Amino acid sequence: MKRILAFLLFLIALATPTMLCAAETAPAATWHAQTLGQALGQMVLFAAVGIAAAIIGYKVFDKCTPGDLNKEILENRNVAAAIVAAAVILGVCIIVAVAMIG
Repeated sequence: MKRILAFLLFLIALATPTMLCAAETAPAATWHAQTLGQALGQMVLFAAVGIAAAIIGYKVFDKCTPGDLNKEILENRNVAAAIVAAAVILGVCIIVAVAMIG
């Protein structure tokens, strides 16, 4: 449990400077789409990057913790493990969203 808490605090510590820097500086180029095609293209690109980052973040978390998280969730029906996995995925998604907005 201490490792999980330490990992989540580490993720928050990584996101905090990014949020502060994004709030202080104005972006040189904007990601605002000018046409519907550009908006759809950017949506697909950001969705693909976000999903890939969430999967990679989950796999890295699974490697850093003892045991097999997938086995605990699927075979042993461990609800606590599923809640921790969901929290990790949401944490990674929040970090990706903040990075995309900033």
